[in-house]
Amino acid sequence: MKPHIKYMVLLLCATTNLLQAQEEPKLVAKDSIVKSSWIIGLGYNIVDDSGDVFDELLAPGDQWNVLPYPSRISIGRYFDSGIGVEAIGTYNKYAVGKFIDGRTNLEETDYYGIDARLTYDLNKIIGQTGWFDPYLGVGAGYTEANNEPRATYNAVVGFRTWFSDRLGLDFSSSGKWAANNDQATNHLQHAAGVVYQFGITKGLSKKGEAKLALIEELDAQRQKQQDSIAAAEREREEADLAARLAKEKEEARLAAAEKARLDALKQRETEIRNEIDALGFAYFDLNSSYLNAKSKKVLDGLADILAKYPELELQITSHTDSRGTSAYNDWLSERRVTHTKAYLVKRGVSAERLDTEAYGETHLLNECDDNTYCDEEKHQENRRSEFVITKF
Repeated sequence: MKPHIKYMVLLLCATTNLLQAQEEPKLVAKDSIVKSSWIIGLGYNIVDDSGDVFDELLAPGDQWNVLPYPSRISIGRYFDSGIGVEAIGTYNKYAVGKFIDGRTNLEETDYYGIDARLTYDLNKIIGQTGWFDPYLGVGAGYTEANNEPRATYNAVVGFRTWFSDRLGLDFSSSGKWAANNDQATNHLQHAAGVVYQFGITKGLSKKGEAKLALIEELDAQRQKQQDSIAAAEREREEADLAARLAKEKEEARLAAAEKARLDALKQRETEIRNEIDALGFAYFDLNSSYLNAKSKKVLDGLADILAKYPELELQITSHTDSRGTSAYNDWLSERRVTHTKAYLVKRGVSAERLDTEAYGETHLLNECDDNTYCDEEKHQENRRSEFVITKF
């Protein structure tokens, strides 16, 4: 086949593919659903132990007992079959004045519940929505309420609504029937909380599976067209291979050179930093901004390092201890950083190579703040000028 005819065939096929691509379906996030996962939850629980069962379901003022902080924790494993296995722990209090077991409660008592349950995802029956998961369940547990411990068998109805694949809200209501204590009453327990999903296995919804089948059919048709241009593509690819290999080799060489350059810069910075760190800080006496002999020795060493590395630039930061007012310490640290810089300039260091910042008492190196007693030695650690490399 002549080259110009060959490329006309390629152009025609590419145009045909483009037109088909505008119409063909594509799998999107909405086509996938969570098949199985672990779910942990944290939220609130509401106990209705009024004794009137379903007569007044919505009587929060008189019958609902709820704590102002999260009081329910759960963890569960949910399977592709729609079955879920969940363990739940709850804590609550029966408040004074609430209607408990048919009478007004006169003493605050604790409520504890440990339950296990099996649930079934109703979306397996009504169809997946991807964001709304209603469920039914049964279970058993142990509850101590109103000073009456009892085993319970439970029934639950609820739903989860999802903001993403991982985060959502869970709302449920459970009936809990006492199994082994005639003195214990049956009661309702409602729950609302945040749930987090992990260990996720995803798959396609029924709509997604149908779309995938259509995509595969279109792919098979496209394959016939692609076979007709495969030979021409191979010829072009072979022509590009040598150029690509040469380019990759050059890129690898440049990358290695850049890495060596960066490693050398890092090594240089480390060496300079180590030399500066070996000098230590320039320390000041209490309420003083003047350099003592020991601090001048540190700055003499620093001046030698700056002379050794002409491109080196530093930021000098000066600090105080926590004693005195913040305004005074700000002023004092300004004085200290000014004297530190002035000494280095006097030693022949260009002022343009030195940036300064005064922090007062805001950057303490230890626990010696206004509320903590420390001896003089510990306060001394904070009266300092430090040196930070900004350019090298």
